[in-house]
Amino acid sequence: MISVFSTSPEQTGALAAALAEAAEPGDVLVLVGELGAGKTAFSKAYGKALGVNEPMTSPTFTLAREYEGRLTLHHLDVYRLEVMAEVLDLDLPELLDSGGVVLIEWGDAILPMLPRDFLEVRFTFGEGDDDRNIELNPIGARWCARSDLLESLTDGTGQA
Repeated sequence: MISVFSTSPEQTGALAAALAEAAEPGDVLVLVGELGAGKTAFSKAYGKALGVNEPMTSPTFTLAREYEGRLTLHHLDVYRLEVMAEVLDLDLPELLDSGGVVLIEWGDAILPMLPRDFLEVRFTFGEGDDDRNIELNPIGARWCARSDLLESLTDGTGQA
């Protein structure tokens, strides 16, 4: 696990942009954290760095949105799902096989439905209003093989 400290939405966005620059087809990112912790802001910065030109909105009510950039970005928000069976309505297996990137807000709610190869990005509040502790937790061989890349995103300072 790699711990990163951010003192502003811009720093959090810079971390998201660095991850997007390194994005590969088939990547899955699972964003975890309380309401208002920065998941959607991270998602927007990630999409922008991936080359998404249209405005990104939280898919809380639509559950899933697709954006075109350097890679197709499937942005999911599973906060409103009440039962695991609703995940099937998202065609998650098809999205995972699409060759794009799948970014899932509140993704810890559907972990049993995900492949065992993803990057967990966990947000927790810090002391200041904009302070965030962000943990990058690579799960599976694909992400563990990129641990050095993830570590390099912080320059060894722990700062985003």
